[in-house]
Amino acid sequence: MKYNFFIYILVMAGITYLIRMLPLVLIKKQIKNQFVLSFLYYVPYAVLAVMTFPAVFYATSSVVSACVGVAIALILAYLEKSLLVISFSSCLGVFLTELIMKYM
Repeated sequence: MKYNFFIYILVMAGITYLIRMLPLVLIKKQIKNQFVLSFLYYVPYAVLAVMTFPAVFYATSSVVSACVGVAIALILAYLEKSLLVISFSSCLGVFLTELIMKYM
């Protein structure tokens, strides 16, 4: 049982290394296709959004307060406010919603 843990770590490290190393080895020339370039440009943002957005709804004790925080963040982001203003306002909205729901 003890040795399985180290085997899992080695396999995981090998796969992670291969995933990062293969594009560098296989693609020698510069990519000039606009579609591929734009796809590769937006991949990190899409992956971050896909990983973060569902977790937002389980970060609070209530889905309702999470929805309030997300709604505030989306509205302020649409209005092009700063990240600090969006974060503070969303946290304040979640806090006030949780406080109101506690006393209802």
